[in-house]
Amino acid sequence: MAIGLPAHPEMLPVAGVRLGTAAAGIKKPGQRDLVLMELAPGSTLAAVFTRNRFCAAPVHVAREHMAAAGSRYLLVNTGNANAGTGQRGLDDARSCCAAVARQAGVRAEEVLPFSTGVIGEPLPVQRIVDAVPDALVNLAGSGWDAAAPAILTTDTVPKGASRRVALSGGTVTLTGMAKGAGMIRPDMATMLAFVATDADIARDHLEALLAPAVNRSFNRITVDGDTSTNDACVLAATGASGVAVPAGSGDAERFRDALDSLCRELAQAIVRDGEGATRFITIAVHEARDEREAEAVAFTVAQSPLVKTAFFAGDPNWGRILAAIGRAGIDDMDVDRVAIWLDDLCIARDGGRAPDYREEAAAARMAREEVTVTVELGRGEAAATVWTCDFSYEYVRINAEYRT
Repeated sequence: MAIGLPAHPEMLPVAGVRLGTAAAGIKKPGQRDLVLMELAPGSTLAAVFTRNRFCAAPVHVAREHMAAAGSRYLLVNTGNANAGTGQRGLDDARSCCAAVARQAGVRAEEVLPFSTGVIGEPLPVQRIVDAVPDALVNLAGSGWDAAAPAILTTDTVPKGASRRVALSGGTVTLTGMAKGAGMIRPDMATMLAFVATDADIARDHLEALLAPAVNRSFNRITVDGDTSTNDACVLAATGASGVAVPAGSGDAERFRDALDSLCRELAQAIVRDGEGATRFITIAVHEARDEREAEAVAFTVAQSPLVKTAFFAGDPNWGRILAAIGRAGIDDMDVDRVAIWLDDLCIARDGGRAPDYREEAAAARMAREEVTVTVELGRGEAAATVWTCDFSYEYVRINAEYRT
């Protein structure tokens, strides 16, 4: 169940970008599970990767290749993470890049690999190599619509979004796609995201734009608190529109706002399609001393299994929220200054239940598909928002049966 998501998101073509898909048979015969993204010569690229110490082989190789050369192709497979595979995994990722390079006429270092799926299994290199020609033949500017479903694992719907931004030199386009539904708490979950624009942006400026955009979006979501070995978010700028975006300009601010909005939409889509999710939950923490403190409270509430199961049941067991706030690591918290809200209903203040609290009113709000928990700490002016979902029986089934 994807909460409030379209089955077919609109994704606009981006000049200088072509995408092709193929069925490599990595997970299921006949299923398109390989994506090739081609970037025009001279494109710039920025990326943010997982901080998991057991990061996957393709993460290592993608970093190496980005440092060694410009990037022309992104190769993405689903069904196998190529993580926990040691030296063989590194060799396999490089072999796949070399196969694309031979057939596309570029250097192997100009190909970046990305993988998602089961951890600890050898990558079926030959299947990928055999499928690369089909992916090349299928390259098209309109390929986003086929590519977004081809990178999914336990997701139920493709996730994509586009923006058009009017700048002083003309209009530019941003389009992105993402996958992820479980093992989600990015720390840059099994999350991959690819965003491209036809704007002309220097690499250092692109990196300066991507990192904060990720921190305000993909690093503010959690389905289950698990950070994957394979997380990656890529931003490519082809320059094909001829519209430059100089750092520090008004155009840069407008582009940044569009990028932030697009990343936030993709990030929330991951939570809305969380494994077994029936509720989309916003945790908004206000009046903290600093943003880190606000994030700590928000994530503690968002990742509490007891809070998440209460939301699944539609049970206004608000004591679970209160307890999570109390164990968020703020040793000098004055509980008498804390207030907790479910949407517009105050459920706790002054150290206990709000005087006007009514169980039936709280239950009505807990039963909504989308609900906001607001926490006022009474300690300062900093704030942070995290997006999460509930835990259902289906989440346990999906993850118990993931490899069967």
